[in-house]
Amino acid sequence: MKTVSCTLNTLLNDDVSLIDDQKSDVNRVLDFDLPLGEYDFLKKHVKKIGVTKEFSKVISTFRTPENETPEGFRVEYRLESNGILRADLIRDISYDKNGKKRPTNVLFSADSANPYEVKPISKMIANLTCNPGIIYDLFINNPKANIGNQYKTRDEVMEEIGRILGPGADISVELNDPFGKSDTELLEEAEKFREMLSEYRVVIKVPHTGPITNVNVSELLSGNKKLGKSFTDVTTEGAFRGHNLALMLKEHGFRVNFTLMFEPYQTALALQAKPYFVNSFIRHRLMQSESMALNLKQFNATGDLKFIKNIQNMFLEKDYLNMDQTQMDLLMVKKMAEDMLKYRHFDDPEGSDGLDSVRHNLRLFKNTNLDDTRLIICSMEGELNYPDIDKLLVEKEFEDLVHRVVVTAEPKYLARFTSCNQVVSYQRRFMNAANGQK
Repeated sequence: MKTVSCTLNTLLNDDVSLIDDQKSDVNRVLDFDLPLGEYDFLKKHVKKIGVTKEFSKVISTFRTPENETPEGFRVEYRLESNGILRADLIRDISYDKNGKKRPTNVLFSADSANPYEVKPISKMIANLTCNPGIIYDLFINNPKANIGNQYKTRDEVMEEIGRILGPGADISVELNDPFGKSDTELLEEAEKFREMLSEYRVVIKVPHTGPITNVNVSELLSGNKKLGKSFTDVTTEGAFRGHNLALMLKEHGFRVNFTLMFEPYQTALALQAKPYFVNSFIRHRLMQSESMALNLKQFNATGDLKFIKNIQNMFLEKDYLNMDQTQMDLLMVKKMAEDMLKYRHFDDPEGSDGLDSVRHNLRLFKNTNLDDTRLIICSMEGELNYPDIDKLLVEKEFEDLVHRVVVTAEPKYLARFTSCNQVVSYQRRFMNAANGQK
């Protein structure tokens, strides 16, 4: 059966016209598809067609070419009591330009502050995320990446990335110091990014703070750079510092990417801060689980306590234990590892791929009233992390949630999965065939 196609243009007749001084903007949406049911309703009520002030503001902000709407926005219509129908533009990174949906419900993102890496992937991503480590360590202060030392400040880097990505991608940028600055100073820093990237693209990354406060953060910067207490030894005020900062930023009109989320038990409380993005960090947690499982297996086979000592050393290095716990009884260390692997479902299909936190967080979305919040799956490496995520996202249980997922990684890591061995084999055949043409 052939589908009947309607547009705003089909509403125009002797009794329905465009608002004179808004014709150039209305022309941008006149040929957009309009469901037949909506058309039947509107033709009975519409007298004039125009746009909202917000529509015109978006068009002006991004200097959008004539007869187009920018990527990163969906079109909605508002019917006023006086019979005026107005088109509005709503921020939504699921959309390409001219109100068309992106190719897949799952969106991709770049974990990078390297303009040279971002440019080749810029048309494929709907978001970019970075932090001080990515900006300074991996790019600005890395001569191999920052060719010729062209970029010298964070602002220069972010301005160039904003130019490359255009209006369609959100840009998550992290505050440099959530501990030492006052709320007023943090708002000023965030406001600077809003001015630079526009209110439509900027997302402020706010980290979980755990036991770290403005009093003890200096311990991470000197000596052995270890915190003097356990990650579980928190104060209520300190642990919820990030949550309250996220709420404060939201109250001032910012969208927040609530970051440093490794365990699924962090998520429900994080959602109380009304974030735009929450996260599932994959790589380090999986590698640590694999290390625990291997050493436990070797201990169970041999009875040699050196394997439990290996786990203890890893616990000390990765901040599961603090330096005051170096003499913890090894049987307690063994139990810690066993309990952790049980929680992570490391011995069953729920978590043997390291993705139990992703499954948990997606299920939580079914119990949330934050319809615009998305899950960023991040921090991955190796041959299996991305393929396992790709498989998870076509599982039947999550088919109604994949539109809320953003997969982010370094551009080069994502690029790896555009290739496979048969690409080489077939290109060898094709290029030799072409080389031998008469």
